[in-house]
Amino acid sequence: MRRKLAAGNWKMNGTAAQLAELTAMTEVANTEQTDVLICTPATLVNRAADTASGSAVAIGGQDCHANASGAHTGDISAAMLADAGASHVITGHSERRVDHAETDAVIAAKSEAAYANDLIAVICIGESLQERESGQTLDVVGTQLQGSTPDAATGANTVIAYEPVWAIGTGKVPTLDQIAEVHDFIRAKLVERFGAEGEAIRVLYGGSVKPSNASEIFAVSNVDGALVGGASLKASDFNAIISALDEA
Repeated sequence: MRRKLAAGNWKMNGTAAQLAELTAMTEVANTEQTDVLICTPATLVNRAADTASGSAVAIGGQDCHANASGAHTGDISAAMLADAGASHVITGHSERRVDHAETDAVIAAKSEAAYANDLIAVICIGESLQERESGQTLDVVGTQLQGSTPDAATGANTVIAYEPVWAIGTGKVPTLDQIAEVHDFIRAKLVERFGAEGEAIRVLYGGSVKPSNASEIFAVSNVDGALVGGASLKASDFNAIISALDEA
């Protein structure tokens, strides 16, 4: 049985004042069946880890460099995130793929760096609107899944997040049938490649998830939770999503 996961990505949002929202989340995130993760900006990882200490909320980073150290000004290694108190790191988010031209190979290397430092990699994949409209969704998702996921992936060190790029922050959400088609496809590919471990790897849906649509999304086959953007910035919204996942 795969444990459910409600993951929040604060992106480039939040200063110390935002930790009050995290505190409010820790008061709800104490369920037996659902894991909760908040990925903060790097400047908040250490303080967020202190804030969430003793609660059911895990803290993650939003990116890491593939190298352990070196002349990479402005970058952060997986070891640094772990040292700051992170247990997870997002790799391959579409905004990194687009803004920083990250390839599947780069993302796989970052995920391997996460593994080497006992971090769980949350590997993001998803198609653009043009790719969706031209019928390329499964080809794109399959290629990204294959190229971005290391051979050492297991249910313990990897989470896959399917985020259709055209649904992120737009308010547009795929139909439930479209979500099911992609999640079932991802599961089949994971099992084909990793066998039993492919059944154990959690697959999250991301893209305009909010309290009003969370319950119906969580009822879709092979949706093990969500990677949430904007709605994870407010405890009232994210706590409602956690509750919807608890009840799914």
